[in-house]
Amino acid sequence: MTGDGLTVSTPEKDRIPEGVIERLPSYLSVLIQLRQDGCYTVSSARLGELTDVNPAQIRRDLTHFGSFGKRGVGYEIVILLDKIQRILGSDHTHRLVLIGAGNLGSAVAAYNGLRARGFVVSAIYDKDPAKIGSRIGDLVVQDVAHLPRQVADQDIRIGVIAVPPEAAQQVADVLISSGIRVILNYTSSMVRVPEHVTLHNTDPVRELLHTLYYLSRTESVARV
Repeated sequence: MTGDGLTVSTPEKDRIPEGVIERLPSYLSVLIQLRQDGCYTVSSARLGELTDVNPAQIRRDLTHFGSFGKRGVGYEIVILLDKIQRILGSDHTHRLVLIGAGNLGSAVAAYNGLRARGFVVSAIYDKDPAKIGSRIGDLVVQDVAHLPRQVADQDIRIGVIAVPPEAAQQVADVLISSGIRVILNYTSSMVRVPEHVTLHNTDPVRELLHTLYYLSRTESVARV
């Protein structure tokens, strides 16, 4: 962790490993919290504690984008936060559309962390007449039939699926045909997308089952 220069390499030239990109959001979340707590610097050791990533790995990850830290001082949180936001593209606003105005969709729409990371829910859609016209925060739930026109008019490229699993593929197809390029799927259904569309599945139940595996191992050790 040497030097204090901020020359950033161009990601397109360097072919940044996928694992690095996957870890950057964890660093970003911790840095946002540290800034809110009034901290000014953070060491790679402290970042490692808070993200459960080896400090040496953190230093290697950040060298893909330049030199950030100062020996004996650590990383300046504001500078590192700004740099990671620019690397991830969250230094400016990204509009997204949300399909599904049920409990899960309402929770996603109300999550303040989205705006802190550069995302704004521009519209919420549903096909249920009982939900259409209702309000979630500052937004009025719209008929999903209107989705293609708004996506085109506002040049929106991100869509979030928060519908019952059996409807996920149909919704994904509508998003894709409307020009959406990135889909976040909050259902347990594995949807299919063409190569030019980026899909990320983040089913809460699947994540809990993954966590349960480690919990079960811990409890088994405790009983021995």
